[in-house]
Amino acid sequence: MISGTVKADPLIVETVNRVCTDLCSPELVNAAEDGDWPSDLWEAMESTGLSLAWVPEAAGGPGASLADGFAVVRASARFAAPVPVAETLCAGWLLAQAGLQAPAGPMSVAPVRPQEKLARDAAGLLHGSANDVPYAGSSTHLVVVVSELDSPLVGLVSATDCRFASGSNLAGEAQGAVDFEDVRPVDTGYMAGPDPLDALQRMGAAIRAQQMAGALERILDLSLEYARERVQFGRPIARFQAIQHSLASLAGEVAAAGAAADAAASAIIRHGIDDQRTLFTIAAAKIRAGEAAGAGAAIAHQVHGAMGFTREYSLHHSTRRLWAWRDDFGAESIWAMRLGEIAINGGARALWPTLTSL
Repeated sequence: MISGTVKADPLIVETVNRVCTDLCSPELVNAAEDGDWPSDLWEAMESTGLSLAWVPEAAGGPGASLADGFAVVRASARFAAPVPVAETLCAGWLLAQAGLQAPAGPMSVAPVRPQEKLARDAAGLLHGSANDVPYAGSSTHLVVVVSELDSPLVGLVSATDCRFASGSNLAGEAQGAVDFEDVRPVDTGYMAGPDPLDALQRMGAAIRAQQMAGALERILDLSLEYARERVQFGRPIARFQAIQHSLASLAGEVAAAGAAADAAASAIIRHGIDDQRTLFTIAAAKIRAGEAAGAGAAIAHQVHGAMGFTREYSLHHSTRRLWAWRDDFGAESIWAMRLGEIAINGGARALWPTLTSL
């Protein structure tokens, strides 16, 4: 649940939980990693409007709140849903900011690295490429930020017009390089704000923080259940003090990541994506959630032992996503530099007022 004055609709979370409980089994996640597209799961996400929650009704979506969309991201991450719900939500948000219609089908965004730029020539054709684009080969459309000098724009691109280098991330999710050379966008629009590419990086980082918070909640549940059921030396391992200490540490990491992710989402809702307070909380959330991902995954695997690495058991579905997501849209080191720049530029006297105003 998002903290602050705006709450997510409980019905949204219930819908995601119901869809994923019915259609997102560990076997399906394994099959998706082997290359089988989970069409039933995606169709359920799309037909309920979850994948386009941030698109206004006038542009083809349900017009749900930002809090609702973040709740969809977090809930689907608890199940390690192997479909681009988060990416399609982010793409729909970019289209809405630029006043463009959202098409049906899975989408992704590019570029996901701030140092990579796409350009457009006088004929309206794109030039450039982007690496590590999530679910690029599984998407019907890509939403791109084009770095024009005067007015950067948002473009909708048909995936069939692009060239892909297939690959995958640590979790086995589709991820690869996309060549946009001489591709003509289906539609383009201008996004209010100083830098749409930076806005994409901020929103992407906030989304990944929510996903990491959801995955951490999942591995805590699995670890608690396993510790209660696994018997060693005649009693459940949950009764051993060392295991209790590990589980308590894991719970602390889960709580910290969840609070940081909710603070970032709340800042976006209250202040907008371009506000300096929002940048501060997003940077802090991506750093803290990333740290929790590393520490939490290690603890969970220590509690499970060898069981946690078996293909049939679903712990690795969440931990491998945690390892992958912490690097997307900027690793902790990148956001730590941005956080440090805010503190230095503001000066010592501004730090405490900045913290208390968040």
